[in-house]
Order: sequence, then C-alpha cells, then structure tokens
Amino acid sequence: MLGLHDLRSRFGIIPQEPVLFEGTVRANVDPTGQHSDEEIWKSLERCQLKDVVAAKHDKLDSLVVDSGDNWSVGQRQLLCLGRVMLKRSKILFMDEATASVDSQTDAVIQKIIREDFATCTIISIAHRIPTVMDCDRALVIDAGLCFSIVFP
Repeated sequence: MLGLHDLRSRFGIIPQEPVLFEGTVRANVDPTGQHSDEEIWKSLERCQLKDVVAAKHDKLDSLVVDSGDNWSVGQRQLLCLGRVMLKRSKILFMDEATASVDSQTDAVIQKIIREDFATCTIISIAHRIPTVMDCDRALVIDAGLCFSIVFP
C-alpha cells in the first residue's frame, strides 16, 4: 500500500496560480533540501531563471516574500516549473499552468515541457489549443459529457 506522503512525493504539480513560500529561492525550488547547489542552478538555467537569480545579491539565498509577491507572475510560474524539474517526477499535473502568464512565458514553458517531460505522463487541465498540441490523447468535457480524442 502506498501512503499519502509517498504518493505526493511521486508526482509534480504546476498550478494555475504559481505558489511560492516565504523564504529563499533555494527553499522554493528545493523545499525538501535534497539537492545540491549545482542541481538547483541547472534547474534554474533550464527554466530560464539562472541569470535573474545570479544577478541578485544573495543568489540562491535571495528573499522570496509571502506568496512570492516580489517576483513577477511569470517568474513565479518558472520557479514552480524549476521545482518540478528538479524533482524529476514521472507524473506531472498541470492546472492551466500558463493561464496567468504572458505569451512569451507561455511559449517558454510549453517548450520546456515538450523537451524535459517528453517521457513523462502529463495530466493537464487546459482551455487553449496550444496547451494540448503535443498530447497523445485529450478528454473534452462539455456540459457533463466527455469525449475522448486520440491523436495519431
């Protein structure tokens, strides 16, 4: 039997509203403290935030205020993406992960997901076609009816 803690530790989540916690960049990207600085920097590089964090005085120990309000919405979402990338989950849940970001950040996130999560199972709630363009299968739910679409 798989316990709740084990279950939660096995998958990653990228929410619609990016969730950051009061603390540091390091604690937000690696909340369990299991990864080296080198691994954290690689994750930040891959999610396009390495230069932003490196430019800050305290680098990985830079402050993140409650809810991450001292970071832009796009940067917060990219930090959430970096957290999931560092975790290396085989199952990824995305709840409108790009709904609250600009089109440029959306494109960056979609590219990273295509490249870095190609071998993962991704369960995505989406309302826009570009979000599901790379899917193998889609379930369309409308007015309580569900339709399955399988892409070739």
